[in-house]
Amino acid sequence: MGKQPRDKWLTINGLSFHYRDWEGGGEEIILLHGLASTCHIWDLVAPLLAQDGHRVVAMDQRGHGASAKPAQGYDFETMSRDLAGLIKGLGMERPLIVGHSWGADVALEFAAANPEVPKGLCFVDGGMIQPSARYTSLDQAREQMAPPIFSGVTLEAFTQRVQSRLALTPMSPGAEAAVLANFEVLRDNTIRAWLSRDNHLRIIDALWRHHPPELYPQVACPVLLMPARQLDNADASERRRRRETSVAQAGSLLPRGKTVWLEDSIHDVPLQRPELVAGIIREHVTAGYFS
Repeated sequence: MGKQPRDKWLTINGLSFHYRDWEGGGEEIILLHGLASTCHIWDLVAPLLAQDGHRVVAMDQRGHGASAKPAQGYDFETMSRDLAGLIKGLGMERPLIVGHSWGADVALEFAAANPEVPKGLCFVDGGMIQPSARYTSLDQAREQMAPPIFSGVTLEAFTQRVQSRLALTPMSPGAEAAVLANFEVLRDNTIRAWLSRDNHLRIIDALWRHHPPELYPQVACPVLLMPARQLDNADASERRRRRETSVAQAGSLLPRGKTVWLEDSIHDVPLQRPELVAGIIREHVTAGYFS
């Protein structure tokens, strides 16, 4: 099981933010979840990072999980201020920031605006989201990237749906609980995503103005790119080609970047293969890559 975290809350910029804290005195590591996820996506990875005595913290970002859910502030500048407030509030000096999916793009924007703060960045299948390069308009991006509608779906029905999906791809024990943590259960036993549809769309609007290639040259710290890939999945071949192009571009523009492909891995690799994710990060921390 490893070390158990403590659930804590911190007031940042007048709002309450929830985070899980695997308390330790070693390297400072902050874990950022992806869009419409929560800090619980790191529940299987964080204990493995913490077993070396590191201070590992996973936060629920604005609008997600148990953190505050205002109707504004989903632009990257404000999200970066939230992250800066967490770092300051916890007394951290130069943390390693690990982001999954959209969380990696938050980390990228933060590092470009605050180059002296991060000791390093890890992009776990993220840090390269650029809707304006894929869609012809913001309206199209909003339509294609909008969340599913779960209105009226019971907890039992959704749990069965999750179990069916997880059966298609072997997952680590605990993955189901992490997926269910993305939703609150209402009094009638139906579910509702913690991230509201309106706030989800506000994040898509921010992503439309997000251009990673312009930001990569501004990142001063070492960056470890950890993209997921399934070479034997023909259905994912187009996505794989787009991802390989984006990864190559990031590697060429980052002043200090290194790529380690997570082979045979899906997008939610922190739940699928937590030992692989944690092992690669621990290996690079131990080897001094982020020093």
